[in-house]
Amino acid sequence: MGSTTPAIRGGAVDGQGTRRRGAVVAALMLAMALAALDATVVSTAVPQIVGDLGGFSVFSWLFSGYLLAVTVTLPVYGKLSDTFGRKPVLVTGAAVFLAGSLLCAGAWNMAALIAFRIVQGLGGGALQGTVQTLAADLYPLAQRPKIQSKLSTVWAVSAVAGPGLGGLLAAYAGWRWIFLVNLPIGAAALWLIVRHLHEPAREKPENGRHARVDWAGALAVFACGGVLLTALVQGGVAWPWLSAPSLTLFGTGLALAVVVVAVERWAAQPIIPGWVWRRRTIAAVNLALGALGLLMVAPSVFLPTYAQSVLGLAPVAAGFVLSVWTLSWPVSAALSQHVYRRIGFRDTALLGIGLAALILGAFPLLPYPGSWWQPTLLMLLLGGALGLFQLPLIVGVQSTVGWSERGTTTASVLFCRQTGQTLGASLFGAVANGVLAARLGGAGDLDSVTRALDAGTAPEATRRAIADAVHAVYLGAAAAAALAFVVLLAVAPRRFPVRDE
Repeated sequence: MGSTTPAIRGGAVDGQGTRRRGAVVAALMLAMALAALDATVVSTAVPQIVGDLGGFSVFSWLFSGYLLAVTVTLPVYGKLSDTFGRKPVLVTGAAVFLAGSLLCAGAWNMAALIAFRIVQGLGGGALQGTVQTLAADLYPLAQRPKIQSKLSTVWAVSAVAGPGLGGLLAAYAGWRWIFLVNLPIGAAALWLIVRHLHEPAREKPENGRHARVDWAGALAVFACGGVLLTALVQGGVAWPWLSAPSLTLFGTGLALAVVVVAVERWAAQPIIPGWVWRRRTIAAVNLALGALGLLMVAPSVFLPTYAQSVLGLAPVAAGFVLSVWTLSWPVSAALSQHVYRRIGFRDTALLGIGLAALILGAFPLLPYPGSWWQPTLLMLLLGGALGLFQLPLIVGVQSTVGWSERGTTTASVLFCRQTGQTLGASLFGAVANGVLAARLGGAGDLDSVTRALDAGTAPEATRRAIADAVHAVYLGAAAAAALAFVVLLAVAPRRFPVRDE
């Protein structure tokens, strides 16, 4: 294959090459901002959207549909970027995302808006996976923490600013501007990519044939992932877990999983190659980051409810308690290189996830009702621990493969993390509702109980029940962190097999 630094011809970093790479990095940061913002910016505009379009009973699909489309397309885009190059995949994905944004802005009812959000997600999968892959292509191993820390900062700022930006646009410009604002940002990113990203010429196959795409495998992966993730997202929400719709979806998903395995075994260029799971390093990182997605649900979904219902904080203050981990996470990730250069990728990740398990396990020990600074301090520490955990694993696993395998490897890691988040939302939602049912005599779930608290109609015992439910969720997150620790210790090699560049 060609050079691993696509923005710099011949591997020479001259002044022009440095400027070109800087322009590509700026484009990657803009693309990452688009993908990160879109997961959060819609949340605060839901009342205005529902008031205009109706469809309150299905509005949750504004988020679920987008995330499902992003998740199931990640493996497909990863393989396509290894086959045809990063640039065409990123340009195509950005174009699809922007087309979806324009369609969302013109939606005439909730069903149309949900469908167009799925179109956005089809492009968002290319943005997320290809941006992370190009970040590794552009920099040698010693410099990768630099670009990764920039992307982590973009993600952190987007996570904090997204809800506020969505609220401001919905209140003062109209909710349709939430989607229209993507157009100039995306156009700038596209222009920079088209103008400044120059990948080396691909070597032609010896037989002279064009690369073949495993479209049957792509369709099977898309269908299987879509069915199983829908079952996880809607189970216990739209219908009971043991109901006919839930069992039908899980049964169909498992049957499609068998189809995926059969199709991929015989494909010449499978979308999900077997080596993704046969190589110890990649398999261990996939499982560990799947556990990361699982445990992240505890603070990101349940901490705001705890802060408002138990601590009595206003929504803005509750958002601050959660957002502090987005301050310490990028800083810790940027500094992690000084640790893993001394003790290695695996041991740095073990240190980070071990600390995270202790911090998550300490949350149920907080006094009731406690003060705002106590969970805030824990979240600040948790962000620092997870920065030590995630970035060394991503940088490390990307460094064990060559250019032609990096897109697939990166996509598999992100796919597992996204799937872990989906599983965590369902699992911890069931845990929280189960604890509430036990404490309150089988009455209500977390959503209905918190609404009663907001209306001032719930007794003090309800607040204690919510505290117990969130404590149980945090214990589950601590168990997920411990599982990641065990997986890395038992499966990952102590020294990652880093390739020479």
